[in-house]
Amino acid sequence: MRLRCPICGAPVEVPDDAMPGELVEHDCGVVLEVVRSGDEISLRPFQGVEEDWGE
Repeated sequence: MRLRCPICGAPVEVPDDAMPGELVEHDCGVVLEVVRSGDEISLRPFQGVEEDWGE
């Protein structure tokens, strides 16, 4: 499937079987995360993994 990069607006090829949370690298140098909202799939810039020190 083809989605748009939220940073540069260029098309991004995403595998049809992509799962939410999967990461996709784009030509503009950004790492994008696949997100799902209901039946809609979109991309957002990956924020990185935050440290979880537990309690």
